[in-house]
Amino acid sequence: MPRITGTYLTTATGSEAVKAFVPKPLPPTAPALDPACYAGNAAAEQALGRLSAMSGLVASAEWLIYSAIRKEALLTSQMEGTQATLTDLLDEESGMDVASTTDVSDVTNYLKAFEYARGQLNAEQGGLPISTRLLCGAHSILLNSVRGEQKQPGEIRRSQNWIGGTRPGNALYVPPPHTEVDRLLGDMEHYIHDHAPALPPLVRVALIHAQFETIHPFLDGNGRIGRLLIAVLLEDWNLLSEPLLYVSGQLKTHQAEYYRLLSAIRTEGDWESWVHFFLDCTTEAAENAQRSIIEIASLIAADRKKVMAAKNGTVQAIRLFEMLPTMPRFTTTFAAEKLGVSFPTASTAIKVLQSVDVLTGSAEQKRSQQFNYRGYIELLQR
Repeated sequence: MPRITGTYLTTATGSEAVKAFVPKPLPPTAPALDPACYAGNAAAEQALGRLSAMSGLVASAEWLIYSAIRKEALLTSQMEGTQATLTDLLDEESGMDVASTTDVSDVTNYLKAFEYARGQLNAEQGGLPISTRLLCGAHSILLNSVRGEQKQPGEIRRSQNWIGGTRPGNALYVPPPHTEVDRLLGDMEHYIHDHAPALPPLVRVALIHAQFETIHPFLDGNGRIGRLLIAVLLEDWNLLSEPLLYVSGQLKTHQAEYYRLLSAIRTEGDWESWVHFFLDCTTEAAENAQRSIIEIASLIAADRKKVMAAKNGTVQAIRLFEMLPTMPRFTTTFAAEKLGVSFPTASTAIKVLQSVDVLTGSAEQKRSQQFNYRGYIELLQR
């Protein structure tokens, strides 16, 4: 017999009665999780360990964090239908006009929500632990836009939601009634802070993510907050020293399987297939991130040599180069502000970087002219 992972409650929504799924608390029982499904846990943990160790390849770990969290923000948002591109995001961050403003706000709001969550967890005093309050705070930031204002930002839903279909009656999945959500999140929070867990931490991350998606506590943004939860758990539980993993890349690559396996937990009691899949995705994502770091470190090192050897080099040109990994697309005005120098001085620094083929852009130094660290941007776009 398959494992039973929850019960169904009949709830009235609109003019129809539907069966909503209420999951059992974690961890899986009757039977307990088969250890064979997490045979890949050691490989995944080792891949994360190697990834953490690679931050020393560059002068600043912030360069790697910058690229990793922007990839995660873009990919997790694209899984929900956002059309914004990396170029859109970089333009937004440098103060340029962006055509798809609403889609870009989805991505920038995710970045802000993630920064908020990390700030709370890393605060020496007064910060929040991983909790419903923390997730609600991140959700409030995530949905801080015109598109999200009617979706109760920062609040646990007060009505029935559903996945797929035009109404709960023909939905692919009907999450728990809203009256059950606070209790279910409390059970999940208790499991997160279990002081004597029987399962490896990465396996627990897999279980918690699936449980959150099953509860679906918000009217919108559940997928993004659920994947943000993966990221904060990895860092808070010291599986990663810095947020260098963009696991949404692998989940997006295998998106149909991702959704199918989450559904199979509810319909078939199959936690094992999901855990196996999640560990494989984590290993793949960590290995991809390692390759990306090596490419970034190699590019920056080679380009730094060019800048240092430039015949017309200046101190400001070197300073500007060191800013490029977190400012790969900008205008001269923006560069002048960041350097704290005059427009002509910034223009001179830009020309130095252009002369050694580090920056691309027009030779005409207009205030609105865009310049690109093209090699670096191409790496991020892969």
